[in-house]
Amino acid sequence: MTNNPLKVALAPYRIILASGSPRRKQFFEELGINYEVILKPVQEVYPQELTGAAIAVYLAELKSKGFPTLKEKELLITADTIVWHNETSLAKPANTTEAVQMLQQLSNDWHEVITAVCFTSRENKRTVYAKTRVKFKLLSEEEIRFYVETYQPFDKAGGYGIQDWLGIIGIEEIQGSYTNVVGLPTHLVYKTLKEMID
Repeated sequence: MTNNPLKVALAPYRIILASGSPRRKQFFEELGINYEVILKPVQEVYPQELTGAAIAVYLAELKSKGFPTLKEKELLITADTIVWHNETSLAKPANTTEAVQMLQQLSNDWHEVITAVCFTSRENKRTVYAKTRVKFKLLSEEEIRFYVETYQPFDKAGGYGIQDWLGIIGIEEIQGSYTNVVGLPTHLVYKTLKEMID
């Protein structure tokens, strides 16, 4: 039986995933990557002049700074996802009111989901990112409130999960990587890991 080539190549490494996202953990398992989750608190604040992908890149790299000393054969992976709409970054909503307001903004319009992933070893650091364009139908007030009250999407940038009920009934079109919208551009993670260890 042929083994997963990435899993074999990563066998000598200790992979540290600095994310509590259950969706990212699931993707790592589906990629066949053995990993440990280690979380370090970080103030997710970025310079106001940054826009779009630069925000996600800055925050992914900021999260890596909580691990100043890595050992040989240790590889740290940090990530950040933002929703970019009308020149504004929509972060995770703090409460029901914010989540409803975000979804009202996204209704009947396109937005970008941008995920940056930072790979840090003792020797080097690489950051990659993916952009996906997403189009919502015109969402009714009842649909928005039902979703927010039932699913409480307060851990999701933009106030929604594409894999949730609202994504299933409300998204009309998507241009780019689906997994990126869920929270991890798996094709880029796979490609970058292979390049870093080859």
